[in-house]
Amino acid sequence: MLSDIEIAQAAELLPVKEIAGKLGITEEEFEPYGHDKAKLNEKLYQRMADCKEGKLILVTAINPTPAGEGKTTVSVGLGQAMAKIGKKAVLALREPSLGPVFGIKGGAAGGGYAQVVPMEDINLHFTGDIHAITAANNLLCALLDNHIQQGNALKIDTRRILFKRCLDMNDRALRNIVIGLGGKMNGVPREDSFQITVASEVMAILCLASDLEDLKKRLGNILVAWSLENTPIYAKDLQAEGAMTALLKDALKPNLVQTLEHTPVLIHGGPFANIAHGCNSVRATKLALKLGDYCITEAGFGSDLGAEKFFDIKCRYAGLKPSCVVLVATVRALKYNGGVEKAALAEPDLQALKKGIVNLGVHIENMQKYHVPVVVAINRFHTDTEEELAFIADYCQENYNVQTSLCEVFAKGGAGGTDLAEKVCQIADNQESAFEVLYSTELSLKEKIQTIAKEIYRADGVDFQPKALKSLKEIEELGFGNLPVCIAKTQYSLSDDPKKLGKPEQFRITVSDMRVSAGAGFVVVLTGDIMTMPGLPKSPAALKIDCDTQGNISGLF
Repeated sequence: MLSDIEIAQAAELLPVKEIAGKLGITEEEFEPYGHDKAKLNEKLYQRMADCKEGKLILVTAINPTPAGEGKTTVSVGLGQAMAKIGKKAVLALREPSLGPVFGIKGGAAGGGYAQVVPMEDINLHFTGDIHAITAANNLLCALLDNHIQQGNALKIDTRRILFKRCLDMNDRALRNIVIGLGGKMNGVPREDSFQITVASEVMAILCLASDLEDLKKRLGNILVAWSLENTPIYAKDLQAEGAMTALLKDALKPNLVQTLEHTPVLIHGGPFANIAHGCNSVRATKLALKLGDYCITEAGFGSDLGAEKFFDIKCRYAGLKPSCVVLVATVRALKYNGGVEKAALAEPDLQALKKGIVNLGVHIENMQKYHVPVVVAINRFHTDTEEELAFIADYCQENYNVQTSLCEVFAKGGAGGTDLAEKVCQIADNQESAFEVLYSTELSLKEKIQTIAKEIYRADGVDFQPKALKSLKEIEELGFGNLPVCIAKTQYSLSDDPKKLGKPEQFRITVSDMRVSAGAGFVVVLTGDIMTMPGLPKSPAALKIDCDTQGNISGLF
């Protein structure tokens, strides 16, 4: 079979004008970025304001292997399959980060014959949104350090600066640095650090903002530091929000592209789900709901991370009500959760599958706690045996009365997902979703964290380290105790230990620190050894990527 990039490069793309035309978007309502990409502007939002919304379908997954389990591939394939059965669906997905693209996990444009194109553009610079977020973030950092250099009228305590610089790349050497060295003219020396752009608060703000006015307000509310007099310093105190908004005004517009089968896709925003809230933008999702009869969106990693945050943060703030959850599972991920080493996942092992299947059970139960109907999509790999596939289907039916669908969109495109599409439509159209969030924001921060740890992770309890308790006290004293929480945790386990696979028992969650993202509107809770600046693996994907003299890219998956 051809590689992902070979399939994508061989595809015949429709001009973006035709993709827009499928959705009734006029030329005045989109701004072309070349022949096959466009941004959707405010004129479209104004015209669609009172239009009826379609059904919201969330695609999530079980705990994955390090290579991921094809959640985006299933999302894209489901969108293509909807068209095959005569349904009008619009996809709303996240933008890929360069960190995973050049690291180990790969891109986020799908795979095989279920891809979003042009995949090279989408996985690399695309329309510049993530670059704009990086620039806005680092402008705030530059203004902060310049303020200190120019006399420090706000009396900022250089030992208590909270806001970090960012870069959209895995670069562990930037986790902890010292800046301002080289003499008086080069700034005030202090410790600093970088995080990956997709984990930044600016990324979260862009994804949760409703319009430019809301964006500017949220940017101004970023808590950047404490003063020597123990008062909070916000971005608006540095008068930074105006210039930051100027950098982000175009990035706030969702991007329109297409699948290999010309299904319309809105790709916008890209926060990680293990260290951020893991969902595409509210603006793109709401627009997709008005443009199609079904909006298919995804939430990063397993449902313990992405889906929980999608429900408890994004849906809470945006007033969204999902009609159906598609839970992606693979034979190999369940065997991985059953203790099989990554190198041996292609080998048949029904016993390991039986041991790891409990992970799927937990995720089904967790989604049912939000009172949304669930269908399990078994993303088929060519190494899967009929016995293994049948076991998963029987397990779901016998234990949870949940339908399954064998999904072959990677190899067959939309045709390999028509059964899934029909089941999703049947559920969304005929079963009433009684969606409700897991917890009330009236609970204390500790109670919210404990609720998620107990109900979603199945932990026995939560241990707060002294640094976390100090941060919690400061956050509550600032008046942010009523915000939802965004827990940063490993994606490989329901626990905060990536080695505890399957359904861990008799464990506790350790909270190492907390920080408020006042602009985004949630409190970030750091657990275990989670880091907000990843590193590259021993053999990064970047080593296989090349570009010839004609500008043709190879090795990109």
